[in-house]
Amino acid sequence: MFQIIPERNELVVTKLIENFGTSIDQHEILADMLCVTVKKEVVAELLLFLRDDQELQYNFLTTLCGMHYPEKEQLGVVYHLHSFVHNHRIRIKTTTHLTNPNVPSATTVWPSANWMERETFDFFGIIFKGHPNLKRILNVEDMVDFPLRKEFPLEDQTREDKDDSLFGR
Repeated sequence: MFQIIPERNELVVTKLIENFGTSIDQHEILADMLCVTVKKEVVAELLLFLRDDQELQYNFLTTLCGMHYPEKEQLGVVYHLHSFVHNHRIRIKTTTHLTNPNVPSATTVWPSANWMERETFDFFGIIFKGHPNLKRILNVEDMVDFPLRKEFPLEDQTREDKDDSLFGR
């Protein structure tokens, strides 16, 4: 179990604001974890800083995944980092516009990001600039859609035999 340490959160936020200033869009505690939202242009540099700073030492990329915000026409990437030295976790989020879904690759910081970025590309269509081999790994190569985007209705809108009152509508 990781520890929730308010002083550690304050240290992280202070260092990030000192080093990245206006590139930090927001910071908050969500589900007992510090969550920092940053501009996509600095995300790789920020991840490198979090890994290499001697006071922080976020030396493990736990996970990297995508998100889709259809109402904002945005895609997002979430990074979960863990400091084994301080037993502390942090969530870094960034967003990109749906029409230009480019985000810098984290493979230069953590080679383990390779497969996670490929999976995120495969399911959300986020293009990781600088990735060494960005291609589909789970879906067929000639697929043009991205299955985890919220672009399709969940139900068949042409059905006439369905009674909506049975579904609380």
